[in-house]
Amino acid sequence: MIQMITAMSELGAGTRGASLGYAAIRSASLNSDPRFFRKYTPKKVETNNALLFEHVNSPYGRRIKGIVRMYRRLAAVVAETLDDNRFPVVISGDHSNAGGTIAGLRHVYPTARIGVIWIDAHGDLHSPFTSPSGNMHGMPLATAIGEDNRDCQINKPKQGTIKSWEQLKGHPRRVVPSDIVFIALRDTEAPENHLIDKYGMKVIRVEEVRDKGAESTVHTALEHLKACDVLYVSFDVDSLDPSISDGTGTPVPDGLNEKEAADLLVALARVPRLCCLEFTEINPLLDSKRNSMGEAAFRLLKQTVESLEEREKVIPAVHHPSK
Repeated sequence: MIQMITAMSELGAGTRGASLGYAAIRSASLNSDPRFFRKYTPKKVETNNALLFEHVNSPYGRRIKGIVRMYRRLAAVVAETLDDNRFPVVISGDHSNAGGTIAGLRHVYPTARIGVIWIDAHGDLHSPFTSPSGNMHGMPLATAIGEDNRDCQINKPKQGTIKSWEQLKGHPRRVVPSDIVFIALRDTEAPENHLIDKYGMKVIRVEEVRDKGAESTVHTALEHLKACDVLYVSFDVDSLDPSISDGTGTPVPDGLNEKEAADLLVALARVPRLCCLEFTEINPLLDSKRNSMGEAAFRLLKQTVESLEEREKVIPAVHHPSK
């Protein structure tokens, strides 16, 4: 059974509005399927967005103490959902929340290999030692693999920031670095490229998705992650081309079209090892086409959930292979 979870923290973003992502999707649902969120009533994770009004004391890990709290809260809800044999579908504000989702998966699967499929224009592999902006939504994968990347260090974070960063990383690391597949990646910086090359992370570009199709793309991703026990998919709407909508914090040209994204998500939802899926970075305040991103995200969410429901008819509940 599917359990929707909303975690509308936007502490990790550089622009405001991602906390309204669920509201944008829910509003879009009223025009096409007003019963959807009555059927899939979300669990709400408490946020710390009031911290946005306070002075930033950690410029290389902005609002990092609040992010630590969000990791703990979201991890607890994700873990509880899986323990109840429900499939968590997370709708989150900014992408920093994904680190908390992964922490929840690790709690439930303490010895399993967790494979990550990151559908995103960005690598999100920075740390407080390498980030040019200090925005935490560019760091969740680095926390998941426990990587400071001091080979590429450009910043000298304060001790308080480093302490909070160590709390975010967790010990031991939650994900083996090579167990990451990027889809639609097209805007990375040198420190991120260094880690991708160092650890042999798989990168599938938009052109490859377009040439080979969704089924072949998913097969390639699964082949790379064949040693993993469970899989997690994180879908950032900036993987989509801005022609669909610019309602996200960091839109990048030459992205996926809506059908390509839908085909990928539907195919991934059928995979038996998939244990969690996340939608993130919908920002209606930045949408120049009214609520077009919310509408596109809802269409994608609905198709994905329908595919999950079909899978659930075949695969009973959620498995705990290494619990």
